[in-house]
Amino acid sequence: MRLDDAMTADETTTTEEVNTPKEAATFQELGLSDERRAAIEALGWVTPTPIQSKAIPAGLAGKDVVGIAQTGTGKTGAFMIPALELIKTGGGLQALILCPTRELAQQVAEDTRDLAKGTSIRVADIVGGVGYGPQNDALAQGFEVIAATPGRFNDHLERGNVDLSTLQVLVLDEADRMLDMGFRPQIEDVLRRSPRSRRTMLFSATMPNGVHALALQITRDAIWVEATPEGTTAEGIEELVFLVKPEKKPELLLELLERPNWDQVLVFTRTKAGADALQGRLKKAGIGVDTMHGDRNMQHRVRALDRFSSGTVRVLVATDVAQRGLDVEGISHVVNFDVPTDPEDYVHRIGRTGRAGAAGNAVSFVTAGDLGFLRSIEHRLGRKLPRESLEGFDYGGGGGAATGSSVKKHSRTAGGFGSKSAADLSDEELRALLDPSS
Repeated sequence: MRLDDAMTADETTTTEEVNTPKEAATFQELGLSDERRAAIEALGWVTPTPIQSKAIPAGLAGKDVVGIAQTGTGKTGAFMIPALELIKTGGGLQALILCPTRELAQQVAEDTRDLAKGTSIRVADIVGGVGYGPQNDALAQGFEVIAATPGRFNDHLERGNVDLSTLQVLVLDEADRMLDMGFRPQIEDVLRRSPRSRRTMLFSATMPNGVHALALQITRDAIWVEATPEGTTAEGIEELVFLVKPEKKPELLLELLERPNWDQVLVFTRTKAGADALQGRLKKAGIGVDTMHGDRNMQHRVRALDRFSSGTVRVLVATDVAQRGLDVEGISHVVNFDVPTDPEDYVHRIGRTGRAGAAGNAVSFVTAGDLGFLRSIEHRLGRKLPRESLEGFDYGGGGGAATGSSVKKHSRTAGGFGSKSAADLSDEELRALLDPSS
């Protein structure tokens, strides 16, 4: 049932009643235009990703789509390929993609330009933190595709700069994140002003009750597709937890950066001050590094991302401003320098590596104070993450070089943990080990 279309409950159709289009094994099976096939070939895409094989046929068939997909699964192509096939040059704004962050909106716009090569389709991003001039021009000229953040786009709506009468496709990308950020009023304003005849596509990494209710409200007879089970990480990512003393985390990162194949590393910190401090420490060690967080202006953030993408710097230290929307090919490692407090943030952070089926690595630094956060993450994933401890860094007082190693230790508690490494101890044993009264 759509928010803007007063359908009765009897008129709604369940997912099972919808005639789901057949999934596509190849792009050739989709019957795309010559221009689209050429653009896809130029991008080097050979086989649709799971979310693309499910969502593109539904979109091409004129269906509303609700997709559950993690970052790095190719979902931009999943909604933009069918949207671009509908667009007529010179027909005004026909596809609007709402995104939670500036970085994601800009990335979607860039990907759309690649997919629209060979055509005259015009694409613009409408985001905060930059001037209104070029955005006013794009809207006045009727650019066919707009990728926008809800706040800035609604500013333009209120100023009378936007004509939604020609809109054919509305996409809500990272819907869970937009609701978390409080953008529901802006989304509903766009929905009220959009034609009822539009097609709606909603994509979300998770499907909590609020997102599920919104999806039911704004779509009609939608095809529901899922690339990976909700709350799981993308395939191909090797995950590892390092047990570490808080004060040893910078040294541990420097130690790991000496290892082979740590070529392009994205490091997440919990705070902006922490990101700046870590950047200074890495620079002092001679590591090429830049930062990306909310206190940096747009020009600096774009420059930092360009330097990281091009390989000018090897390490990018960021806060969660970069956990979604940062699409850089070839990130070898994601490091949770600070463990995220929200399990969903863990999934989205590590989704920056292992993009579109490629191999990737995710490393998390866990201190004694992070055990509760780690347990929440593992509960959300439904599995235990492998541990590793390095001698001199382990908060248990040392340890073997890898999980399962048996380096002899003296018992420090009445319970006596003998020669167990910290990696082999349960959370309860670790607490007892670190109890100053023991």
